[in-house]
Formats: sequence, C-alpha cells, structure tokens
Amino acid sequence: MKVLIINAGSSSIKYQLLAMPSKEMLCQGIVERVGAKDAILKYKTATADVEVVEEIASHKVGLNKVVEYLLDPKIGVISNVDEIEVIGHRVVHGGNAFSNTTIITEQVKNKIKELFSLAPLHNPHNLEGIILTEQLFPKAKQVAVFDTAFHQTVPEKAKKYAIPQTFYDQGIQLYGFHGISHKYVSEKAIEYIGKKDSKIITVHLGNGCSMTAVKNGESFDHSMGFGPINGLIMGTRSGDIDHAIIFYLVNNLGYTLDEVNTLLIKESGMLSLTGYSDLREIEALAAEGNRECQLALDMNAYRIKKYIGSFIAAMGGLDAIVFTAGIGENSSTLRNLVCKDMEYLGITLDADKNQIRSKEIREINQKDAKVKVLVIPTNEEIEIAKEAYGLA
Repeated sequence: MKVLIINAGSSSIKYQLLAMPSKEMLCQGIVERVGAKDAILKYKTATADVEVVEEIASHKVGLNKVVEYLLDPKIGVISNVDEIEVIGHRVVHGGNAFSNTTIITEQVKNKIKELFSLAPLHNPHNLEGIILTEQLFPKAKQVAVFDTAFHQTVPEKAKKYAIPQTFYDQGIQLYGFHGISHKYVSEKAIEYIGKKDSKIITVHLGNGCSMTAVKNGESFDHSMGFGPINGLIMGTRSGDIDHAIIFYLVNNLGYTLDEVNTLLIKESGMLSLTGYSDLREIEALAAEGNRECQLALDMNAYRIKKYIGSFIAAMGGLDAIVFTAGIGENSSTLRNLVCKDMEYLGITLDADKNQIRSKEIREINQKDAKVKVLVIPTNEEIEIAKEAYGLA
C-alpha cells in the first residue's frame, strides 16, 4: 500500500511517499518559500534527485507541482493518483477533541478549524493541505495525526494551571507539541535500552524546541504548554518568560498585544540574542570568540538543564536522555554544554562518541554511565505513515 505523508507549513510543504508496511521510501521532498518567485522544490527518489527554483504562488500550485513529479513518465513513482490509497497529514493542534489518529471527515475538518486560535501559525495551513489533497486524490483515505495526541496522557496535576476552574473547563491547559517526534524517538529509545518500565527525557531541538518526560512509554510532562511558545529558548521564540513582562510592555512601553505576540514568536529567542536564528552560524561565531553568541548557547543549554532536573524529580529517576531533530542530532557543541557537570545525576558524555555523525541510533555516554545519552534521528513521516496505515 502506498501512503503519502503531507506536512503543510506556513510557507512549505514537506512530503514523503512510502510503501507500507515495509516503510520503503519511494520518494521524498519539500516545497520551500511558497508564495515567492524563488521558491524551491526538491524531489528525490532512489534514482532521481531534482531541485528547481521557480515561482510557486500558493500551496495549491506547490502540491500540483509535486503531483506532476510523482506522475512524471521518467522519474515518477506512480502512474495514476489512485495508486495512493492513504494520505496522512500532520496536524499540530487537536485540543481535547483528538487523543488518537483519526480518519478525516467534515466534522474533523470543522474541529481543526475551530482550533485555529490555539495554533494560528500551523492549523490553518494543515487544514489547507487536507482540502487540497482531497481534491488531488479524491479516492484516497485522508487521515489526521495530531502533534498534541501523544501528550493526552499527561496527568491533571501537570497539565492544569493554577487559575480558576472555569478556564480549565473551557480547555485552557497544557497540550504539548512535537508529539509525533517525541513518540517516535521515545519508542526507539525504549526498544534500545530494553526496558518498558522506563524513565526517559526526549529533547527535540530544531527551530522549535521542546522536551518531554516519558514515563513507561507515555508522555508524563512537557516543556511547552497551552501554545508552542514557552519552555526552551528557540530560533525566534522566547520560551519561558515572566508574564509580568507582557503587562509591562503593554502598560508602560506602549506595545499592543499583537506587537507583543509578534515579539515573542518571531523576534525573540536566539535571533534576539545574537542576530541569527540558525544555530550553525551562532556556533561558528561563538568559536571565533563572539561573546553574545557564546552567551546565547550557554543560556540555551542552561534552560535545557533546568528541565532535565525538574523532569528527573517528577519521574523519580532517569534511564536515558534522547537528543533529536536538526539541532539535537547534529550539534555536538550544544549536547556537550547540556551534559556538562551533570555527573551527579549519572550523566557523563564521551567526548569522542559525541563527535560522531550518523543516521543511526547512537550512544554517546561514557561506558560506565548510569544514564544512557542517545542521539536518535527523528522520523515524523514514518510515525505518521505507521499510524495512518493502521487505520487503512
């Protein structure tokens, strides 16, 4: 069975076509800079590797281009759109309505739309991807996999805020994000260490960053909350901030609420500390002696350490830490800063192993370490395909 995975973002469309249940990758790619004249479309199969720069005015145009490549007589991997039987969509926010992967109906689409206000940067584009693929693949079963679903197991004592009950009744609580990634790598970690009754911390570090305490295979606590802004320091997002600052910005410095929202989401984080949001540039400048960049790295690692400590206390121990996503998998510098001076918790890094790059699961702790430190490449597409195929 051919399963197409679609992850529609604000200006991008990630896609991957897999044969299930073998998980064989038939093609993968991305459309970047949707809406721009210099948009980039990448399409890769076992025998073809295409990258073109052209104007792609909308998500609709981008998806039509992807279908053209899929059907191309020379480099395509299908001869008819009906060969694709299932399409799995990543949907960022499912609120309390969805605790599991679900087949998409009109009712499901309406609920995703109702949740726009909880994930304004993501859910509208996720829904647009669903509507467009329904038109392009009319016979395919459409399936939604929610980023928030994995965190439905977070206990009430951890997900409830200390504000009047009426707000909790209206759905104001911790939801958690990056759940597809956290679920995928935590399952891989449990399999690797061979211990089901485990206590694991998964650290997803990309442009967006989050951490999850995973106890016995279930999400137990999470660094993000009601929205994907708080927690760790991110590329352009502030992470945790004293909410009194928001009132001060509005009441004393004349900011509007929209301006504060933009500030915390698009103009903060590593960008505000260094002028750069790409960690590779920040690490390079720090290595050259740039004080602001080194301080930003130290702040980033310090915030992660604080969550590691709190999660260990909450779970009552720790068996493994998992680093994943673009930064987590590739930045030996940040992993070293995070694990430095953590010997008292049983976390000791092997400097040589930490430098190794691989697409496989790797253990980078010292041989006699009490806590495993693992680097596990995430694969949200595989997780989405697995769950979508399960409903086929």
